Amino acid sequence: MKYLFAIMLAACAVMPAKVSAQQATENSKEEKKEASWKEWMPAIHGTVRGKYEYQPQMDAGRFQVRNARFSLSGNVSRYVGYKAEIDLSDEGSIKMLDAYGELRPVKNLDLRIGQMRVPFSIDAHRSPHQQYFANRSFIAKQVGNVRDVGATISYKYGEERKLILEGGVFNGSGLTNQKPWHDEMNYSFKVQMFPWENYNLTLSTQKLKPADVRIYLYDVGTYVQLGNLHIEAEYLYKCYQKDAFQNVHSFNSFVNYDFPLKKKMFSKISLLCRYDMMTDQWDGQTYDEATKAPVVTDAFRHRVTGGVTLSFNKPFISDLRLNYEKYFYRDGGVPKESEQDKICVELMVRF
Repeated sequence: MKYLFAIMLAACAVMPAKVSAQQATENSKEEKKEASWKEWMPAIHGTVRGKYEYQPQMDAGRFQVRNARFSLSGNVSRYVGYKAEIDLSDEGSIKMLDAYGELRPVKNLDLRIGQMRVPFSIDAHRSPHQQYFANRSFIAKQVGNVRDVGATISYKYGEERKLILEGGVFNGSGLTNQKPWHDEMNYSFKVQMFPWENYNLTLSTQKLKPADVRIYLYDVGTYVQLGNLHIEAEYLYKCYQKDAFQNVHSFNSFVNYDFPLKKKMFSKISLLCRYDMMTDQWDGQTYDEATKAPVVTDAFRHRVTGGVTLSFNKPFISDLRLNYEKYFYRDGGVPKESEQDKICVELMVRF
């Protein structure tokens, strides 16, 4: 009888252990199932930028929704991904921005085909929520800003992204004119180097043909992050086939310093200063009706921008940007209506 009692006690001791192990296995399966489910769920992101601008020389102001972007991205397998992004209000216009599929046959190698930003420059490749100032630099807006339809390949070498190579071929006819056949494609190539922590050197080149004249662009940029201090500089050189127009030079440089705050509303305050410039530019397709000569589409100018950015706490990445821009034109230069001294107040919200 005592042996039977001992056996019963041993069974009672073992059974909870088996139940516990079984429960742990079931929990692990559920966790893996949940992780797998989340892995294939689309990620939804958006950026909304509302701003007010005042131009003292005109004594006039305006409100704008500069961006209302929404994107959907994710994976359909470990080798295939996608992204679709639309801007519901780019200064009042609706624009389809990114729409591409992505293949990842091996680790660190990405192949994309569809509509996307051309790999070129540092500042021109920043999304609106990554910009430091309310208005983009001349390189990012006028000289080096290109989106097109085509295919790219990129490769990352090194565990901490020591080297990133990107290249692609594109139609060259823009986002909304995709039907024409092309006997000549545009191309772009970009190299990003990270020789040590918090330092970047970027080299890129691009060929465009918006009409009958080929245009070649060359860009070199660099930045360093020293604690709370960010320093950046970039130079772009643009030349035209058969000297159809004088060569274009553009330069962008800025410093940003962050002051962390412990207050509940703001996480930091940033002080910024920028200097950028560009010489006369021709878009490659606008001619004088009488003389048939190329027309200057962007006038030679310098600009100094000072700013303060107040960053709110997470989970939303949001900034309140206050900027003042001072423009300098040479004698005889005709500024565009929106390219004059201005005060900008912008609220950017990223989710």
